Amino acid sequence: MTRITTLFIGSIGVLTESSDLQRRAFNRAFRENGLDWHWGEGDYERLLRVPGGATRITAFAAERGDTVDAEALHADKVAAFERIVDEHGLTLRPGIAKLIAAARADGLRLGFVTATSLRQIELVAGALKDELSLDVFGYVGDRTRVTDSKPAPDIYLDALGALGAKPGEAIALEDSAESARAALAAGIETFVYPGKMHMRSDMPAGAIRVASPSDILRQNAPKAA
Repeated sequence: MTRITTLFIGSIGVLTESSDLQRRAFNRAFRENGLDWHWGEGDYERLLRVPGGATRITAFAAERGDTVDAEALHADKVAAFERIVDEHGLTLRPGIAKLIAAARADGLRLGFVTATSLRQIELVAGALKDELSLDVFGYVGDRTRVTDSKPAPDIYLDALGALGAKPGEAIALEDSAESARAALAAGIETFVYPGKMHMRSDMPAGAIRVASPSDILRQNAPKAA
């Protein structure tokens, strides 16, 4: 029998509902750079299917036939996001604090398997510090740890190795189809707690959509090897 020993929180979007703030930060950066681009909610929902902010910028520029410095523009977007977070703050999504507390009480190892930049991780950690400390995680990923980001499984494989866990001993909670594919490709049982801009997305085969994070621990029972 194999028992689950490890819980992976897979993305910033699992912890906090920040997609609309991110969208607004992109638009602020576009304006500051003299671009006539504007991403509405529908546009951003579609673009979220492309993992990585700079990659989204590159894809959108290609659609329009424009040429931009995607990395520099994305850096401006990150700075804009920092200002917006300072203005509005961030809060944990419903059920996340309860999930993490229950996992710790059960003795599960915890990993935060995001592949975003360290700068963004530190920003979110600072904004959520009154509700959650990243110190509870035995592993905190960032995009410098792997060459290929999600939906490639590399960041999950790195997390498994760092925590000494086997895929069958772990479960992952993600917020989007693209990120769920990464966990599934690593052989990890994967649950999806969709963010607001991922509600209408089709989840990959094998991913289990949940309405409440606590649902995933109800299934943390011994499994046949």
